[in-house]
Amino acid sequence: MQRMRSEPRLKSEKITQLGALSLLLIMSGLAVAGPSGLLAWGENLHMLDQRNSELKQAIVERDALKNRVERLDPNGADPDLAGELVRRDLNVVHEDEMVLILK
Repeated sequence: MQRMRSEPRLKSEKITQLGALSLLLIMSGLAVAGPSGLLAWGENLHMLDQRNSELKQAIVERDALKNRVERLDPNGADPDLAGELVRRDLNVVHEDEMVLILK
């Protein structure tokens, strides 16, 4: 009779151990191949470098636009820039000017 009592206990222990082992295997698999695992690490570093270079380019463009806005201040606009914009956007030239188109 004692054997019958110990068999269900062994089965439940085996089920518990199997569940713990499967949970451990799943967690290990996610640590290696998950979205933030070891395999994704290199891709994340590459994306970080790409985003940093895009950020540097955006900062350069922002500074250039900021400089242009400052030069177009209505209280004291840069005459060279204003003349360039008028000629380029409105196709306005003086009668004595010649336009050379460079390709």
